[in-house]
Amino acid sequence: SLGFKHVVTIEALRKAYPLLDMVDLSRRPKQLPPPTTGFPTIEGVILFGEPVRWETSLQLITDVLLSNGNPGAELQEVPYPHLPILACNMDLLWMAEAKMPRFGHGTFLLCLESIYRKVTGRELKYEALIGKPSPVTYRFAQLLIQQQAEKQGWKAPIQRLYAVGDNPMSDVYGANLYNNYLKSARHSQAQAGLKRSPAAASAQAEVSLELRNDCHSPVESCESILVCTGVYRHNGDAPKRAEAQAGETVFHGHRDFCFDPSLLEPSHIVQDVDDAVQLAFQKENWS
Repeated sequence: SLGFKHVVTIEALRKAYPLLDMVDLSRRPKQLPPPTTGFPTIEGVILFGEPVRWETSLQLITDVLLSNGNPGAELQEVPYPHLPILACNMDLLWMAEAKMPRFGHGTFLLCLESIYRKVTGRELKYEALIGKPSPVTYRFAQLLIQQQAEKQGWKAPIQRLYAVGDNPMSDVYGANLYNNYLKSARHSQAQAGLKRSPAAASAQAEVSLELRNDCHSPVESCESILVCTGVYRHNGDAPKRAEAQAGETVFHGHRDFCFDPSLLEPSHIVQDVDDAVQLAFQKENWS
């Protein structure tokens, strides 16, 4: 449904190569299966969210990377650079009904990166990181908002965006990062802004440069609104610049996004999403 063709899921890969998934004894084959034939070579890895069976996914994804997309083959050396990897949803933690936060996809990515580095001695590299706090995600959200405004016949240019979220390390960080990009684009300071900004490494820096080259957008700012219905609590460990500079705030963001404490400070803090919407209405004189 997202446009990818010839998709191979982890489950399909496990069934094609049953000897790769060895931890769960109930799923081990009772007899040695015949060699797998006709299975397509895998050309890339797309990571959407944390799996149910972490060990299976960690093992098989590593197998794919180490075998250059042919997990049934024996290679003489580990290929590097490895196959392209796209990943989204980088939150380390998320909040559910439990009193304490739960592991998010960012934790799974951390495990995969650590395993690959430990096994190969090299760093796992991403073709792109998509989703919060990646700026390309906020740029896409801006595009969708502008398209909806056009469909509604809205003539006035959209000058301010409001990003509502409950996680300072992803929602607020990303909104503030994109706000910096908007400012840099408006001042046509692409190269200088890239050096000053806490942009990410490699692919993320290239994305930020492309965004800064778009100086024709009427959008001037992106304000971050933090709500208290998720990971963040008013009486919790709120990220503050002074604490972070003193080393007291642990950075939960992805390793490819440099830590700038100022990006964790929201423009506004409200109780819930309804309050956030009302705040936006008030600031836009719609209330």
